[in-house]
Amino acid sequence: GAVSRSRFGALKSKTSLRMSSSSTNSMKVALCQFHVTPDKETNHNTAKSYLEKAKAGGADLVVLPEIWNSPYATAAFPEYAEKLPQVGDKESESSSPKLLLDAAKEHNLWIVGGSVPEVVKEDNGETKIYNTCLVLNPEGEVVAKHRKVHLFDIDVPGGITFFESETLSPGEGMTHFSTPFGEIGLGICYDIRFPEYAMLLREKYNCVALIYPGAFNLTTGPAHWELLQRGRAVDNQCYVMMASPARTEDPKDENAKYPHYTAWGHSTVVSPWGEVISTIDEKEGIVFADLDLEKVEEMRAGIPIGNQKREDMYCLKEV
Repeated sequence: GAVSRSRFGALKSKTSLRMSSSSTNSMKVALCQFHVTPDKETNHNTAKSYLEKAKAGGADLVVLPEIWNSPYATAAFPEYAEKLPQVGDKESESSSPKLLLDAAKEHNLWIVGGSVPEVVKEDNGETKIYNTCLVLNPEGEVVAKHRKVHLFDIDVPGGITFFESETLSPGEGMTHFSTPFGEIGLGICYDIRFPEYAMLLREKYNCVALIYPGAFNLTTGPAHWELLQRGRAVDNQCYVMMASPARTEDPKDENAKYPHYTAWGHSTVVSPWGEVISTIDEKEGIVFADLDLEKVEEMRAGIPIGNQKREDMYCLKEV
């Protein structure tokens, strides 16, 4: 089950920029960590069940893991890829987004739909596959769509070799969405390793939280999973969340259609102070956390790095 560690709250500031009374200054989030199988229908049933449990637990916003409808294998992505709706759409004929749209409306939830492989037929006849996250509002409307910008192409000696670019194309946009709780920035997994992306979301769009569905492995997970979240949280003085699939041990099946990927798990919520306020181990479960959004403004007022940049020496810009 989930473990909650909360000590954040010591930072107070007389110059705190209080949120207006018209905004909602607290949000309950739920990160769903479950096993992903080669059977898409099983994955759909699992996701539906976890969304129901998250709602029953009082969540306002629910996050699913990266690649929750498919094995995490580059060769599998084309087979499991679906046509996804666009921002503003409320319907989809594809099974995975339809599940998310229906659940958002049924449960009156904000849903950050992890990610699924997306197939796109270009005008020139070319077919592209993206690693894509949809965000749904409680009316069951797509309000954001993020295609993973930085592809996971790594070769760690003695560790892991994985090249998403074998089948995936990179996204081209920075993604954020407006909620009653504030502006929220969105990335997918490997995107978290690029501080510039997160800093732009904070600087240009004033995001109070950054969400990254992700699936680190047993090489990078123990070393960097928590470290990167805490780094992005302190850099940007905001909440950071990552939702992972639960770990499934390698079945060592020589006849398996696709290579096995062992996820690190440990879905986590980090405060603007850089503290882990809620997390879990590698097993299945839901990580709940109550986010006090006034802490964002208190942190930014107490240590005002946003106003102290030396733009005469360096600058950050969106191209």
